[in-house]
Amino acid sequence: MSGSLQLWPQQASGHAAQLDTFIMAFTVFVALLVIPVGVLVFVFAVKYRRGKTVDRQHAPNRKVWLEVSWSVVPFLAALGFYVWSTSLFFELRNPPSDTLDIFIVAKQWMWKAQHPGGQREIDELHIPVGQPVRLVMNSQDVIHSFYVPALRVKQDVVPGRVSSLWFKADKPGVYWMTCAEFCGTDHSVMGGRFYVQTADEYAAWLSSSGVDQSLVASGEVLFRKYGCSGCHAASSAVHAPDLAGLYGRAVALASGETVIADEQYIQDSILLPQKQIAAGYEPIMPTFKNILRDDEVIQLVAYIKSLRPASWRVK
Repeated sequence: MSGSLQLWPQQASGHAAQLDTFIMAFTVFVALLVIPVGVLVFVFAVKYRRGKTVDRQHAPNRKVWLEVSWSVVPFLAALGFYVWSTSLFFELRNPPSDTLDIFIVAKQWMWKAQHPGGQREIDELHIPVGQPVRLVMNSQDVIHSFYVPALRVKQDVVPGRVSSLWFKADKPGVYWMTCAEFCGTDHSVMGGRFYVQTADEYAAWLSSSGVDQSLVASGEVLFRKYGCSGCHAASSAVHAPDLAGLYGRAVALASGETVIADEQYIQDSILLPQKQIAAGYEPIMPTFKNILRDDEVIQLVAYIKSLRPASWRVK
């Protein structure tokens, strides 16, 4: 990150380079369409202005192939740009399976991050270079938008909705991250430093950021503290869904719909349990909306995601 004025942001990922290439190519394409038309409009306006003596008859011979070409060629080019941009979009929306998941909570006016090991940071985010990273984000108050110009990625963060964003930074350095959505009076101060570190530097940072428990371990404590294990344990007398292996699984709902149990579904099941009732179960789950803090919800979601069949039973 430099204090000098830059006309174009640095590139810190392969996606940034691809996007810049796309923008430059599309700019040239638009210029090739607009400039000749603009020049001809000006020339014709001067040449055929009122009162000037010129031949105003249409040309006797029509060159059909030329008239068709200046319609078909731009159409095919625009179609090519559509395919190109769509492929970039799908690449950005489909993370690989080996991502490092970091949880983010947006709040007026700060970014609070928590790593899988439990390390926390505010208005700073440390990540390892070359490692696919997936941010799982939530907003505590209003609409924010997480934006790292050097990565050319941006994602709105909406209250009550779990947003995710993935990237792979390939250039170590310190970059700027900010909020790209006007979120209140002090919106302009909602920013921070984005650190892309080598694997050794990142490991050293994790070690220096002492924590007692990982996200999963903290979530397990909460799972028992708030009595979740009392209903969801296999030995429980309460007929409640089994959470082992829930994450990523298709869940049939009482409404007849089927949803994938992602972070949004798990969070809603904790905070809005009546929103999507699992088929075959009574709507008896109480809400924990005004009981759990945002960071506790994150820990519980991380723990439930980690559950595998026969790996979490209450001992």
